[in-house]
Amino acid sequence: MTQQRELLRQGDDSFLTTKVDAVVNWGRKYSFFLYPFVTACCGMEFMAVAGPRYDLDRFGAALPRFSPRQADLLMVVGTISHRQAPILKKVYDQMAEPKWVVAFGACTCSGGPYNNYATVQGIDTIVPVDIYIPGCPPRPEAVLDGIMKLQTFVQRSPGWNKPRHREISDLELPIIEKPVA
Repeated sequence: MTQQRELLRQGDDSFLTTKVDAVVNWGRKYSFFLYPFVTACCGMEFMAVAGPRYDLDRFGAALPRFSPRQADLLMVVGTISHRQAPILKKVYDQMAEPKWVVAFGACTCSGGPYNNYATVQGIDTIVPVDIYIPGCPPRPEAVLDGIMKLQTFVQRSPGWNKPRHREISDLELPIIEKPVA
């Protein structure tokens, strides 16, 4: 008994904590509250996945939340321009932990066919992405496969009370000094 107390005092995982983590992660796995950030033509495929034929509800992601404070899954669907990037970052920052991000479509993942100054070449430069669903537009089967992979990712995530993402604003920026003339 004293050895178990000493292990708990040192911060090692106990049997009870491990089981609580598993139960909490199982509950999160089947209760995604998604925030759809839909900007382009992939929105039609997103609506098809949410419809009765593919039934996104069976994965626990039925009702979209249009408030970032009520959502834990950010579905970024379509092309993101540089004018929309600060809005996307603000929505991501307003979401409560734990939060997950899915990049839906080729334009979201890598800029797609738009290799120009106005389009963000991959949203992973703005927010951290957990699952990439490629395609132009991605088939509903690919979207369901991405949701199932996200469920396995959530089930295996360590610690239910630890923040998962390092915020991009917390990254150290290089200090550029003004040259002395």
